[in-house]
Amino acid sequence: MNRQRQYLDAMGIQAWQLRASTGTDFKSVPDQPAPQRPDVSALNWDTLQVTVSQCRLCELHTSRTQTVFGVGNRNADWLVIGEAPGKDEDLQGEPFVGRAGQLLNAMLQAVGLKREQVYIANILKCRPPNNRDPKPAEVLCCEPYLQRQIELLQPRIILAVGRIAAQNLLKTETPIGKLRGTVHRYADSTIPVIATYHPAYLLRSPLEKRKAWADLQLALATVREAAS
Repeated sequence: MNRQRQYLDAMGIQAWQLRASTGTDFKSVPDQPAPQRPDVSALNWDTLQVTVSQCRLCELHTSRTQTVFGVGNRNADWLVIGEAPGKDEDLQGEPFVGRAGQLLNAMLQAVGLKREQVYIANILKCRPPNNRDPKPAEVLCCEPYLQRQIELLQPRIILAVGRIAAQNLLKTETPIGKLRGTVHRYADSTIPVIATYHPAYLLRSPLEKRKAWADLQLALATVREAAS
């Protein structure tokens, strides 16, 4: 059956499936099309946030308490992007509010930035159950929202926090340890991207904080160089 389906797909012929019998008749129904991602390319901040709050594109909307759009200065030079909301973020509707959030605040303060001076967002706008890794389909559903946030913000630098954030932003499977220490560029733009370890990882592996400090120094130097 799978091989037959592959042949049909290769020939551009739509496959049909039988609906479960009701005891009276059988009817053929086509595969359900994937939800269409909305065009958000012209939305402003407020309209975009409302659109995100009403999103039903993937299964995560069934288990979320609320969406986590992002928080901070909408004119910020620094954009911090993490992976996805956790339990605390899902409850409060704000990214990085637990212990990892406290460490992120301290990291920012170490380079002279207050939390309210930057903008913070995530790859996903909804919490995956049990904090599992985002599925590729979920990332694709949320991608236009984050892209529009970046377009609206036009940050001078993006700090990609953690493996999943860095790999999705840079469209790569390279390990985070090899991504850090280098100035990357976001998509086809000139916006620099610096990858670093997630604060939650640093809480488990405090000896790696020295490397994260070096990443922050690189980000700071990159911003200063661009301004000079």
